[in-house]
Amino acid sequence: MLPPALRDALPLLGIAAAATGFFLVLPFRWSRLCGSLLLLLLGFIVFFFRDPERRPSRDPHAILAPADGKVVVVDIVPECPFSSRPMRRVAIFLSVFDVHVNRAPSAGRVTKIEYARGSFLDARRKEAAERNERQDWWIETPRGTVGVRQIAGLVARRIVRWVGQGDSVRAGERIGMIRFGSRTELYLPEECHVLVEPGNVVHAGETVVGRWP
Repeated sequence: MLPPALRDALPLLGIAAAATGFFLVLPFRWSRLCGSLLLLLLGFIVFFFRDPERRPSRDPHAILAPADGKVVVVDIVPECPFSSRPMRRVAIFLSVFDVHVNRAPSAGRVTKIEYARGSFLDARRKEAAERNERQDWWIETPRGTVGVRQIAGLVARRIVRWVGQGDSVRAGERIGMIRFGSRTELYLPEECHVLVEPGNVVHAGETVVGRWP
């Protein structure tokens, strides 16, 4: 069975492969050049939709990174949709070279998923969290609610989800992806301990970014 990321890439792979083959068989110098460029594009699509296996921590107190990339913000937000109380936020920027599969930070049940249309600002900008196209996840755990926000970026134009509202998820389980550059934010209860800081590189479903008290 194909991983969900690769299944999602099949239409793009099919179009790129057909176009590559078409130009490569034509007896013209310019067509071979086009075919070579399309072959590079085909290779990039395969690279972008890669979905390596991860080994989540078995520590029940561990909170895992929901995305690959670089931590750009660690702070406390006084207001957010996930709680009436302040929450700790860990924002991760994903470049086009990072794995874009998002994973559940903790085991629990997805109680709500909310999608909002918006702009496509550079995901590194502070206002992108509120103005860009995004999808919010409420994951109810035995210790409290964890929020995950998928934010489309300047290049990203589609947010895909593989888990539905009401589903139970394991820590590190694949929940969806954002195509071609984006940002993922993790919201934790204020009493949680955050173990990363801006500039750290993290890996979804594997890096422990926080701990429950």
